[in-house]
Amino acid sequence: MKLSTKGRYAVMALVDLAGHSNGRPVALADISGRQEISLSYLEQLFAKLRRAGLVKSVRGPGGGYLLARTADDTRISDAIMAVDEPIRATRCKPNSGTGCHSDKSRCLTHDLWEELSHQIHLFLSSVSLADVCEKRVLGRSGNGMPKADGADAGNPAAANNGGEPSVPQTQTPVAAE
Repeated sequence: MKLSTKGRYAVMALVDLAGHSNGRPVALADISGRQEISLSYLEQLFAKLRRAGLVKSVRGPGGGYLLARTADDTRISDAIMAVDEPIRATRCKPNSGTGCHSDKSRCLTHDLWEELSHQIHLFLSSVSLADVCEKRVLGRSGNGMPKADGADAGNPAAANNGGEPSVPQTQTPVAAE
């Protein structure tokens, strides 16, 4: 499964907005420059994000966009769904009852891919903009290198799972003692 540019850019722009707003509107031109996303493309994405209630616009001098909810209350899945990005790994339409074969039957691996779609949606629903801004998202990308014992160094849960990676989870940082 591959997430399209539309979904990735919407998330990048919202994370940028959350990180740079400080209660003041942020101009799309500023987000465009920092994230290297076309301004006209951002305008299209933010129109959808505004209709979905994720951002609000402020007109006039010093205007721009603000998050409509706190970064803690805005989920990554909200952003992806707002820009009409489906979160699915099957070729079939979700909940249609028909499959992707020419005779409308399901392929042998349909249930596998349907469950993967569900797990991706659950994960993205568990991660907030604040989690991303504050680097609280753990996963395989921690350092990318497996430990010598086969456990995944970037995923502590994998060490307790026979070396098998698990779905990445969010974690609140713990103060050093």
